[in-house]
Amino acid sequence: MTDPAPRRPRIALALGSGGARGYAHIGVLDEIEDRGWDVVGVSGTSMGALVGGLHAAGGLPAYREWVESMTRRDVLRMMDPAFKGAGAMRADRIMRRLDEILDGRRIEDLPIPFTAVATDLLSQSEVWFTEGPLVDAIRASIAIPTVITPVRRDGRLLADGGLLNPVPVIALTPVHADAIIAVNLAGNARGGNAAGPPVEPGVPLVRLPRLRLPAFHIAEPRLMGMITHRLRARGESEDDALGEPEIVPPLEGSAPPEVSTLDVIDRSLQTLQNTVQRYRLAGYPPDVMVDVPADACGTLDFHRATEMIELGRALARDAFDDWEGAPA
Repeated sequence: MTDPAPRRPRIALALGSGGARGYAHIGVLDEIEDRGWDVVGVSGTSMGALVGGLHAAGGLPAYREWVESMTRRDVLRMMDPAFKGAGAMRADRIMRRLDEILDGRRIEDLPIPFTAVATDLLSQSEVWFTEGPLVDAIRASIAIPTVITPVRRDGRLLADGGLLNPVPVIALTPVHADAIIAVNLAGNARGGNAAGPPVEPGVPLVRLPRLRLPAFHIAEPRLMGMITHRLRARGESEDDALGEPEIVPPLEGSAPPEVSTLDVIDRSLQTLQNTVQRYRLAGYPPDVMVDVPADACGTLDFHRATEMIELGRALARDAFDDWEGAPA
């Protein structure tokens, strides 16, 4: 009698927001597969929702073939301008292609649990999609403010989930897995999503080491209880006040970088998201984080798929090799 095959390690995967850098998620999935690990649950925000949803539905190979063939000109042709509305583009052409790949798949019918995270701008609340048409959930989650028009649905105005949950680890709580892997698309050269130094010389910066949880409504009723439980387990309280501000001296000999309007919008969103993300991950950290530098490519550089997939795979390989608790 032969011995049964060893059980493959079960991985839950949280995929973060970050525009075209989200192609790196595909490379991370490649590395997970090569190591013989099974992805048994996925949560995603923005581009993470797109890649994660496609993976859960089995449509990622077709999507990958499409995006790796796209040139800069092809990307420009896909961007349909929105002459009216709260965004520069409608993304209708992109969504039609995704709809063809997904072929009407519904979230509740996927072979593995999947959650897409969006933000309701009217109630300032986080919205989790765990059922319904997959393409609709992706469309709501990818609506980058000022870039892609938000979605009106059931009295809500839905936009990019990264505003309130850039790397949605906590959405994986119901998934039974051996480990949670998260992918952060807003890392910096120093690693992780730690706050960077000021760029304007001559002006001191007050950096706040810890923030209170922002006041907003939560779509998942158990979320506040989960965060509170985790903080208490770490010897903290949800009512902890701010510590003393740290005065950071200005950098000498540095000059402000040249930035475009899109750069300012992108950096502003990253600053807000990183602040939220540090608090959220402190309350519910993953077992390992794969950090993709925020300057790896521009938010709208969707013609660089192959490059970003390879980068994601290389970064995942390094992170997993350094992971002391990695599954055998």
